[in-house]
Amino acid sequence: MLSSILVPKRLQARIVAVYLGLLVVIQAASYWFIEDSVDRNARASIRTELNTGEKVFIRLLQQNTYNLEQATRVLAADYGFRDAVASGDRETVLSALSNHGGRINASIAIYTDEQFEPVASTERAAGPFVGAVQRYARQSLSGGMQANQVEVINGQPYQIVAVPVKAPQVIGWVGMGFPIGDKLLKDMHSLSGLDVVMLLRSPRGDWAVSQSSLTKERWNPVIKAWQTPDGGASGDGVNLTLTIAGDEFSGHQLVLPGAPGQPPVTALLLRSVDQALAPYGQLKLTLLLLTALGVAAFGVGGYITARRITTPIRMLAGSARRLERGDYGAEVRVPSQDEIGDLAQSFETMRQAIQAREGEIRRLAYQDALTDLPNREQFRHDLRQAIERHHDDGQPCAVLLLDMDRFKHVNDVLGHRFGDRVLRAVAERLRGHALAAPDILARLSGDEFAVLLPATDAAAAKEVAARVQASFEKPITLDDHTVDLGAGIGIALCPDHGLEADALLSRAEVAMYAAKQQQAGTVVYHPGLDSSSEESLTLLSELRYAVDHEQMRLYLQPKINLSTGTVIGAEALVRWEHPERGLVPPMKFIPFAEQTGFVRVLTAWMIGQSARMCAQLTAEGFDLKLSVNLSTRDLMDQELPAKLERVLNQHGVNPGSLVLEITESAIMDDPQRAMQTLERLHAMGIKLSIDDFGTGYSSLAYLKRLPVDELKIDKSFVMSMESDLQDAKIVRSTVDLAHNLGLTVVAEGVENAKSWKLLAGLSCDEAQGYFIARPMPASQFIHWVKHWVPPDTTHEWLSTEFAAMI
Repeated sequence: MLSSILVPKRLQARIVAVYLGLLVVIQAASYWFIEDSVDRNARASIRTELNTGEKVFIRLLQQNTYNLEQATRVLAADYGFRDAVASGDRETVLSALSNHGGRINASIAIYTDEQFEPVASTERAAGPFVGAVQRYARQSLSGGMQANQVEVINGQPYQIVAVPVKAPQVIGWVGMGFPIGDKLLKDMHSLSGLDVVMLLRSPRGDWAVSQSSLTKERWNPVIKAWQTPDGGASGDGVNLTLTIAGDEFSGHQLVLPGAPGQPPVTALLLRSVDQALAPYGQLKLTLLLLTALGVAAFGVGGYITARRITTPIRMLAGSARRLERGDYGAEVRVPSQDEIGDLAQSFETMRQAIQAREGEIRRLAYQDALTDLPNREQFRHDLRQAIERHHDDGQPCAVLLLDMDRFKHVNDVLGHRFGDRVLRAVAERLRGHALAAPDILARLSGDEFAVLLPATDAAAAKEVAARVQASFEKPITLDDHTVDLGAGIGIALCPDHGLEADALLSRAEVAMYAAKQQQAGTVVYHPGLDSSSEESLTLLSELRYAVDHEQMRLYLQPKINLSTGTVIGAEALVRWEHPERGLVPPMKFIPFAEQTGFVRVLTAWMIGQSARMCAQLTAEGFDLKLSVNLSTRDLMDQELPAKLERVLNQHGVNPGSLVLEITESAIMDDPQRAMQTLERLHAMGIKLSIDDFGTGYSSLAYLKRLPVDELKIDKSFVMSMESDLQDAKIVRSTVDLAHNLGLTVVAEGVENAKSWKLLAGLSCDEAQGYFIARPMPASQFIHWVKHWVPPDTTHEWLSTEFAAMI
């Protein structure tokens, strides 16, 4: 079990593991050697620093003693001081000692006679200091005095200075004591970067810290590391390694010279090993970063190399699995010229042989006896294999289900035997004129045929369906009988409409029945065709919830008077702000709402929101018109005028502030019924507009009878009119026609200043489009109106041909 975890089973993983393993081992060894070298070099550098620090510390002591001695000699040579000594004026002597000692920062100053009997002292208990002065003086007289003598007085290390007072013979001694304190240790730390600990040893052998550049929290850990064998100190006494409060230090012991018979003072110089190694941390981090980059580079390189080796093997494995499932239609192709390529060729030969035998078996077991086409069971089997291929390589497929029109009449009039001959003729025509070699044609039952299109998307499936429809345009002639047939075709796509064979067949059948019912020829399945589908129910439920819970948003796109440049109104649009999908565009839900009839609910919401907005505009002092689109279902609603009247009265809105936009196709679906509704709306004072004029099939006879006030030219003409003279002529003709009928003209799709200028030259009344403003939330509209400034289009150049047309 452990070996299976540690050793990858896949060849590609093992190759990558070998690449990365070698790199990690080499980098780990390099890192260890570099870290060891850094550690050794850092410690050698610390030893050098400590040895240098010893010299610096001694030099500081010597310099301090010299300076103090010179300052003391100044006092001893002072005439007033010697006069006071000669006259025995003890008070004057004491005052001079105190003043001069204070100037040179001496902690104690004393004057003794030539027999070292104290005469005056700044300290009452001067006994220990007198002895130190006497020892210094005698060593000075004998020539054995050490310039940096350090003695411990009252538990504190002092530098001692003693200078004789002569007149001209020695008549006394002036002594000064200077404690070794913070200033000296700070000077030492600033010059060398070393920490200094002054250690004193009691007669019982105990050690104590008198002064240190370390914080006081570390004094006890220093003593513990120094005086106990298990405290962490190791070394030869000169170069030590101490562990102080968990931090490693290198130390150097320096015994300061003192008077004979006096306990020596030990100065311990310390250097933090962690701080010394800290500058090398960036080097280690860089090395680790380079190691990570190397691992990444080797990983990518190893992956690419392994993929080149294992991809052909994986393709062969996939081919073997397809053969195992009984899929013999996929060719075994491996782009390799080595031994793997030879193995792939052997696989391909085997596949062809098995496919031939399998084909014979399928012909006997899964073939329609009448047409020699695959039957339903065989088609389902082929469809399942196509779905499996989609799982393997992601290729889509499509199912076409077609049912012939008027075939029952052929059977009833000419008999079933003749009908069977017609079915065989249809099969031959489809195979010979409409379908390609990879396409699979099957007869499912009666006059129902199915086509499986492998590796086909929606666009290609529609092209095949168009060829099938074209094949039925020529009548079939048998025994002097001419049969004119048609077909309704439904299309279902994998994976868009399902990943199961039965589901795809069912949805293709739903689309086929929709095509026959609508006489549309070919229909691609979508959830709206299947009223019982889960998608339809979910979307309808979400739409109801959106309206009830204020997820719908009112957007407005401004309309501008082209002659004055003023804002005269806006078109009301709906947006769906879904809590998970974000802002859903209208094309995602409006067509479904129209198919299910829910569009009436949306229209009622839009009219209510527009009426409320009209009331806000009026309150702000703006006399603007808002346009609302009506669908075919809305126009056929005989209760629409009464509903509108209630909404307008509720918000106190003038009916003339509302414009209802109706498409030509909505009017022509039922002209008489539409005319009745429009007459009632017009009588209420509501403005009516024909939307997308020029794209429908309205009759001019109906147009002149319609009680409309406005024509909206479809944006498909406006957007290309500056480059297409024919579209420009259509726009001009539409404007002239509308004006002759007494109608206002609105142009949609104004995208630039040239379109604005051209429309203004054609006497178009109003315009809307992205050049003016994109649709905006209703809450921003009033602010936009207040700050609207008409664009300057006087500089826009128009071609001579367009200028002449204007």
